[in-house]
Amino acid sequence: MNIDFNKTDGLVPVIIQDEHTLEVLMLGYMNQEAYDKTVAENVVTFFSRSKNRLWTKGETSKNYLHVKTMHIDCDNDTLLIKVSADGPTCHTGSRSCFQTEYNQNFIMQLEGIIADRYANPVEGSYVNKLRKKGLNKIAQKVGEEGVETVIAALAETETDLINEASDLVFHLLVLLREKNLTLERIAKNLEERHR
Repeated sequence: MNIDFNKTDGLVPVIIQDEHTLEVLMLGYMNQEAYDKTVAENVVTFFSRSKNRLWTKGETSKNYLHVKTMHIDCDNDTLLIKVSADGPTCHTGSRSCFQTEYNQNFIMQLEGIIADRYANPVEGSYVNKLRKKGLNKIAQKVGEEGVETVIAALAETETDLINEASDLVFHLLVLLREKNLTLERIAKNLEERHR
C-alpha cells in the first residue's frame, strides 16, 4: 500500500471493523513502524499518542485484533482494517468503543454463531437439534415461519409480527448454513439485481 504518512505529520487514522458483522470497533493511529509491525505480525499495532510508543491492541487484555483485510482510502491517508477480535475491543469491556444502543449488525453475528454451532455442536442447542433433523425439517421450519409471519402481518399485533419475522430470519439463516451459503452471497446477489 502506498500510504501517505507525510500528509498528517507521520500518523494516519485507522478504522477497525469486525470482519463478519461490519461493526466499527474503534479508531486508532499508525505511523510507518506500527503499520510495518501490523503487516509482519498480522495483529493490529497502533502508535499511541498518549504513551508516545507503539501499542499492540491486546498486549494487556489479550483481546488481540487479528488482521483479515486492509483497505486504503482514495486519498491514501486513512486505513480500514477488518479484523477478527479475540474479545471486547474497548477498554471498558464493550464490544466497540462506540457506544451504540445495539449491535446494528447482530444478524451477521448470529450467522457466525450458527456457523460455530455447526462446526462445534453444543448438546442441547436448538441449532444442533434442528440440524440433526436434516434439510427437509429445516426447510419446513422456514415455510412454517414464513406463513406465521404473513398471518401476524395481516391479523396480529406489531409485537407478534416482530417475533414471527425474527423466527423466520433465524430459520432462514440455519437453512442457508445447511446449504453452505452465506449472507454475503445473498447480499452480493441482491446488489447485482439492484443494478
